[in-house]
Amino acid sequence: MCGIAGLFDTRGTRDFSRDLVQRINDLQAHRGPDESGLHFEPGVALAHRRLSVIDLSTGQQPLFNEDGSVAVVFNGEIYNFKQLASELEALGHRFSTRSDTEVIVHGWESWGEECVKRFRGMFAFALWDRRRQVFFMARDRFGVKPLHYSLLDDGTLVFGSELKAVTAHPGFRRVLDLPAVEDFFTLGYVVDPRCIYKNVFKLPSAHTLTLKRGMTALPPPRAYWDIRFTLAGRPSERDAAAELLHRLDESVRLRMIADVPLGAFLSGGVDSSAVVASMASVADESVRTCAIGFDDPRFNESGFAAQVASRYRTDHRLEIVKGEGFDLIDTLAWLYDEPFGDSSAVPTYRVCQLARKHVTVALSGDGGDESFAGYRRYRMHLMEQRWRDAIPLALRQPLFGLLGRWYPKADWAPRMFRAKTTLQALALDPLRAYFHSVSFTREETRKRFYSPSFRRELAGYSAFEVFEAHARQAQTDDPLALIQYLDYKTWLAGDINTKVDRASMAHALEVRGPLLDHELAEWLATLPAQMKIRGLQGKWLLKKANEDRLPNETLYRAKMGFSVPLARWLRGPLVARAREVVQGERMRDTGFFDMGVLQTLLDEHLKGLKDHSTPLWLMIMFDAFLRRTERPEMPRPLPA
Repeated sequence: MCGIAGLFDTRGTRDFSRDLVQRINDLQAHRGPDESGLHFEPGVALAHRRLSVIDLSTGQQPLFNEDGSVAVVFNGEIYNFKQLASELEALGHRFSTRSDTEVIVHGWESWGEECVKRFRGMFAFALWDRRRQVFFMARDRFGVKPLHYSLLDDGTLVFGSELKAVTAHPGFRRVLDLPAVEDFFTLGYVVDPRCIYKNVFKLPSAHTLTLKRGMTALPPPRAYWDIRFTLAGRPSERDAAAELLHRLDESVRLRMIADVPLGAFLSGGVDSSAVVASMASVADESVRTCAIGFDDPRFNESGFAAQVASRYRTDHRLEIVKGEGFDLIDTLAWLYDEPFGDSSAVPTYRVCQLARKHVTVALSGDGGDESFAGYRRYRMHLMEQRWRDAIPLALRQPLFGLLGRWYPKADWAPRMFRAKTTLQALALDPLRAYFHSVSFTREETRKRFYSPSFRRELAGYSAFEVFEAHARQAQTDDPLALIQYLDYKTWLAGDINTKVDRASMAHALEVRGPLLDHELAEWLATLPAQMKIRGLQGKWLLKKANEDRLPNETLYRAKMGFSVPLARWLRGPLVARAREVVQGERMRDTGFFDMGVLQTLLDEHLKGLKDHSTPLWLMIMFDAFLRRTERPEMPRPLPA
């Protein structure tokens, strides 16, 4: 795992400043503390920070082909590199390292842009081919590894693993992108390919970008892969369970190749426990596992993790987090570079911090909820869909729309009585209903706290447009498959993988996700919905397959989640920070918010009248973003 950065002159062969490139590279030193590498030639500068994991002695980057005409900087792991290396050697290529990086340059020579289709793993890389005068960038299928880029006014392309590497260039102008602000306050993150600033982009997952010297504008990225939910497979339950274990064990085995200490996160949930059980079945020695617990029992799963650790006699490390964690707000704002509202970034940071004390590589259960349909919202969506199918929209819309407006938002009540969101969803079409369910703040709340001028500047834009665009590409009308597809394209890349990448790389820890293997995901996409959700059980096949490997308490208990007590924080230790935000000049100066409404949200929350913890947390994180950057250049507001 590493950090990459660099510059490419799209118009000519200007020389770039070594001091500038070194400074940009050093901003990502936390991603790769072991080594630093630079390469310069006319019109090209490549930079790399290395976290040594495979081929510790000869895997330095930038790395070149035999004659030095192709150079690459690479972040990630290609798990099938040994197989690819044998294939490329048979084609006449000579390898000088044992590194997975080298298959990229030789793969490019033999297969060109199609080389990415051969790579099985997580990756983001930038490659320069001097003979063809081509600059090529690529990102893995699920967006596990990040890649940001911008074309500056003078024709310089600047790129980096993290946004800070791009914005550090003196030619970059920090102008907030207003649709990105809407994305953040709706979904809790800025959706690919957009960034919080204008004229800088995230390369979308499963896309490449090819630039040729002499170009005058950025070409659109090209998709090289997409997941297709064919639902055509009809294996028996026994065969499906056996096939799943075979594929999971293979995926885990591939991800256990490392020349440094390796272990796993063990939360006590189904996904991480299944990964640890698989590791134990293929490992030659005791598996190292790490878990964190909380002194609040409502958020503490460490006892379940201990059961799995005991069953497999793992070398288990547990750390109880007694501090609240809100002291990380400004640290997270620096790490993520743009507003990031998922509060589980706090415990994720802590578990990565613990793991790095004992291992350099950790396997995780990320991707399990998306691939196996584990989220509660999936089950709710299918249940609501049965009502939508039974009642025509012309009847549903007025009936449930009225009920949804008048039903109280009973955050204090038991879950069975908190029906407002369900009633609102029943009044909508399936796509808009799912968007409604995953939104951090609902449309009516955003309309309240956005200022009239900001709403005008958005010119009707809504984050819902992102979901509409992806739904048009999904090629499925199956209710479960569609929302899984949407989560792969939005939530997984924009939230889950971003959260884990920044939290782990803050501690120079490499995290690998066996459940994010694209071949495993492709196979799961052939299975019908009843293999994933049956009755009230999500992850049905994963649970059935692991019944001989894991305790029933692990498989069939209620999902707890990896979260923090936001509502309590915002009625206690975070009150002063929240007041500073809603009464402060930074937020007022943006012109985006009705400051009176923000004060009302805080007052209602403090009095216990309503739970506004999510929008208040988003405000705090947005303010922290503004505080941690140089003062952004704001777009000129439209006249009132």
